[in-house]
Amino acid sequence: MSPGERPRDWDKEMANIDKMLEAAPAGPPAQPVPAGKAGRAPAAPAAGPAPARGGELGRYARLFTWVRLALGLLLGAAMTQWPYTHGCGLPLGAYLGGVLAVLVAALWSSVSSWKTRSALAHALSLGLFVWGGFLAAREVLPRIGYAKQTAEWVCAP
Repeated sequence: MSPGERPRDWDKEMANIDKMLEAAPAGPPAQPVPAGKAGRAPAAPAAGPAPARGGELGRYARLFTWVRLALGLLLGAAMTQWPYTHGCGLPLGAYLGGVLAVLVAALWSSVSSWKTRSALAHALSLGLFVWGGFLAAREVLPRIGYAKQTAEWVCAP
């Protein structure tokens, strides 16, 4: 404090602040204005349609979810009718590639059904994933020594 300056009366100043707060209108507090933008009016939101629920596909998202799921279910059912022997070697690799396609289709339709909030489609997608896991386990577990019967990855010459 410089000489000749009188001390502040904090009680008086706080009373003034309390009066201003009581006189202020009730409501949400004002948002602080960033520096440099004080003179500008707030930008109005762009007019246009609201984004469609379900992501980038818009109104066809549920239809595409069911198409993905139907293709995955058809592939999962068709895997039970695999026309070639798949005991070992390259035919086994092709079969496991088909099983991998079932698992990928299940995950794809599961994510899609989650985004579109389709509960039945999501449950079926999870069931398809379990089915693909069963198909994979049926071929892989005997080859890694987990099952009673053993099988080989590569065919004997």
